[in-house]
Amino acid sequence: MGTDTNERVLQFESVSFCWPSGTHALDRCSFSVPGPGLWMLVGSNGSGKSTLFRMIGGLIQPQSGRMDCNVQTALVFQNPDHQLLLPSCGSDLLLNLPPTLAPALKRKRIAHLLEQVGLAGMAGRQIHTLSGGQKQRLAIAGALASEAKLLLLDEPTALLDPCSQSSVLATVQQLCHRSLNPLTALWITHRLDELDHADGAALMEKGMIGPWEKGLALRRTLKALA
Repeated sequence: MGTDTNERVLQFESVSFCWPSGTHALDRCSFSVPGPGLWMLVGSNGSGKSTLFRMIGGLIQPQSGRMDCNVQTALVFQNPDHQLLLPSCGSDLLLNLPPTLAPALKRKRIAHLLEQVGLAGMAGRQIHTLSGGQKQRLAIAGALASEAKLLLLDEPTALLDPCSQSSVLATVQQLCHRSLNPLTALWITHRLDELDHADGAALMEKGMIGPWEKGLALRRTLKALA
């Protein structure tokens, strides 16, 4: 499942990182994220996934090796309540829009963002009235408002009911496969059934990431090893 190096959104070359506690979170980690699509990582707790996302998001730097990321990134948390700060859908999205944008353009942009995530016409809706899935889709709209091209989704369906899980997954798939400006999404999951919907899936363990595989093939391998 390779791609031309020049098309890669993100590349790690022998990246290592050790926390002050002595935990080796990343150990000569080498992998690349191909262009637009939904790419999933699966791994146990302590495999280095959270450290990986912090590094991609610019919160920490490699202690050795090299990371190249040439696009704007945005993190979507597991719990959307940790990400949504203002009372209504529209006011929350305003936080991520350029402050110099004219008011009419802001309203137009907010309407378009909500439409993209299946929340059309809900700019005035109070966030506390939304379902968990709707909140998570609003958080994704906030990431889009920042003009991010690489979404980092940290177990975005972990706290959702099955219906909401499906709606969030379908939304991200649509954004990654739209004909105009498709996005790249790196999605951490513990739900093996979600791997079937990925353009590529890889196993992360002991601070290293394996090769990209078809999600169904990786799921079968992991189930066989369980």
